Amino acid sequence: MKIEFSGQTVLVTGAASGFGLEIAAAFSERGATVYACDLAEEKLKETQKQIGGAGKSSIVDVTRRDEVEKWVQAAWSDTGRIDVLVNNAGGVLGQVGKPVEVVSVSEWEAIVAVNQNAVFWTSQAVSPAMKEARSGRIINISSGAGLGISKTGIQAYASAKAGQIGLTRQLAHELGPWGVTVNSVAPGFVLSNSSTERQWEALGSDGQKKLLDEIALGHLGSPSDIAHTVLFLASKQAGWISGIVLPVDGGK
Repeated sequence: MKIEFSGQTVLVTGAASGFGLEIAAAFSERGATVYACDLAEEKLKETQKQIGGAGKSSIVDVTRRDEVEKWVQAAWSDTGRIDVLVNNAGGVLGQVGKPVEVVSVSEWEAIVAVNQNAVFWTSQAVSPAMKEARSGRIINISSGAGLGISKTGIQAYASAKAGQIGLTRQLAHELGPWGVTVNSVAPGFVLSNSSTERQWEALGSDGQKKLLDEIALGHLGSPSDIAHTVLFLASKQAGWISGIVLPVDGGK
């Protein structure tokens, strides 16, 4: 199976590191013009190297609807099309689990904003271009926490990722008549950034062994495992797949 994206315009959020960087680079390697965004300005320089001169990296706060709309409109205006949107921005924002009664309003809202609200803003912004073309792919990077519980104990993260999955299914039905597919990838525990590396270290040897024992394949995945799944869901070969949540977790 040969998967290519020559001539296509691909948008990737949260692309400065981890899954996002790997996904942006993978699309670029297969011929796509990649528009990548993040808030980490320094790290985006590496992303720009990966996506080449045809691609463009931008500082965008995806929790702000106005910034998202401006970013999407620029990509559409530049290339005349938007073929793929990958909603990767998210995470726990450095928060740690704490009892529900002491979680602050700002802590709750910050995680919901980047993990759920942002997915709505970006999907809303690309819909006109995809409807006009009667074609498109939206892929949301959720989490095993959205299908079960958050190993970090962060209530907002589990809730937002579950909400993202619900939005995936809803948009699949709404946009399907225009030939647009909407799917979600739910990664298991992957060492993809400094946050997950800290979580891994915090588990200690006993906790790490317990986590690995719960994985059928017995080892952690890598960012490339997630990127390859996204490439398939964005490809023409996945044209009759929509509204699914695909766990990529080594088997649970």
